[in-house]
Amino acid sequence: MLNLIESVRIRGFRSLADVEIDHMPKAAVLIGANGSGKSNFVRFFEMMSWMLGPHRLAEFVQRQGGADDQLFGGSRTSSRLEAEFVIRASGGHNDYNFALAYAHPDRFVFENEKFRFRREGLTKEDGYWHDLGSGHSEAMIVVEAEKSTEKSDITPTAKAILHLLRRRSVYQFHDTSYDSRIKKKWDVEDNRFLRSDGCNLAAVLLRLEREDMRRFETICGHIRRALPIFDRFEIEEDYGKVLLRWKAKGMDKTIGAHLTSDGSLRFFALVTLLNLPSAMLPDMLLLDEPELGLHPAAAALVGDMMKALAEERQVIAATQSPLLVDAFDLDEILVLELRDGRTTIRRCDGEDAYRGWLEDYTTGELWQKNLLGGRP
Repeated sequence: MLNLIESVRIRGFRSLADVEIDHMPKAAVLIGANGSGKSNFVRFFEMMSWMLGPHRLAEFVQRQGGADDQLFGGSRTSSRLEAEFVIRASGGHNDYNFALAYAHPDRFVFENEKFRFRREGLTKEDGYWHDLGSGHSEAMIVVEAEKSTEKSDITPTAKAILHLLRRRSVYQFHDTSYDSRIKKKWDVEDNRFLRSDGCNLAAVLLRLEREDMRRFETICGHIRRALPIFDRFEIEEDYGKVLLRWKAKGMDKTIGAHLTSDGSLRFFALVTLLNLPSAMLPDMLLLDEPELGLHPAAAALVGDMMKALAEERQVIAATQSPLLVDAFDLDEILVLELRDGRTTIRRCDGEDAYRGWLEDYTTGELWQKNLLGGRP
């Protein structure tokens, strides 16, 4: 069973003063003007991956400018950051709740942290919370999950929640600069999953070519649909390292990543990600402006692949592309707007109100005409 984030509430994180998404769809696009808070929503999940993953919350905060910069309006306006997750699991729901309080010098400490499992039929008001205390600087649910199940009967629940929230990954393939990691040689063994910036793309593609030729050919075929000159990837291992190279039709010489256009590199990474086998994918994929630098035909293709992947994974994208929005239904569109410095999130659930328009226009065109909102 796919473990879905059913609802999330975020309070006090950057422009997200108080936002909640209930009944979160399996596929969703976040649309809105520049500065409306789309990237802040994505960055919140990135913070969660640092907080609960192999890195640390303190390191994320330092890299992002300090705790004051993470709080809505700064620490004088918001003294803490709060979040609540409801995750659908087998037989019920896993809930995780925490609050981070501002502390000197420019850091966070946990004001509270708690979790629970609610069996099917119990409401949010029901069920016993396991309190993890306060005053700690890193997530205690990680510590609880590492305990032996013989020592604690709540450890299995902590393990389940940690596993579910860790299996959410943020992808942004924007860095295609001269010295970007995707253009460098990479360890051939680093191929269990595609990294957030696509740096190990060559290693992942070589693994697919060796172990799943049909999937490898499918990826190459999708790329040809938007890049007709593309023939196939030509990746060879050299002393445990691989370098991204591909072959153009009618040419013997292969082309390296350093000679490939920025848009093509991003398209290679996106098509590969959206066509990976289930074992190499997280439960939730968050994509930050995946259409950047893509040809309109490529952006439309990416939207179709995102929608197809949502049959088995939860996929959320922050986008400015009407062509990508076209792939999604109205109930999968979340409109973000900035009002008095606060991000608001509105759903487009009332399909009846747009039924007449949809006979003549696509969802992307409705957004362009400002009928859905979210325009400057």
